Amino acid sequence: MGRSTGNPNAFRLRNRIGLAGSDWIAAIQTIFIHVKCELDRAYEVANDDALNVDQISEVYSVSGQFDLLMKCYLDDEVDIGHFVTESIQRLPGVKDTFTTICFKAFG
Repeated sequence: MGRSTGNPNAFRLRNRIGLAGSDWIAAIQTIFIHVKCELDRAYEVANDDALNVDQISEVYSVSGQFDLLMKCYLDDEVDIGHFVTESIQRLPGVKDTFTTICFKAFG
């Protein structure tokens, strides 16, 4: 269940931050958030709730301890901890998160 175009804000977000292909703008933070959902809520979180968060670029269903993987682009001045706790952990159906901060994208 990969979704990179399902978020109507993703295209606008990528254009706003100047991402085209593998180009990188240093003023943007890229993070991946592993999301554990309440039982039987993963599709609801991925298809409905995550669409309301502009910074989410892509959402994938994954195997393992977590149900979803969200790729997010944040403006450089955004506090990652506040974003995760206020925008992701408060989504209905989200039970737990694990965040990975990215340093460099390779071609």
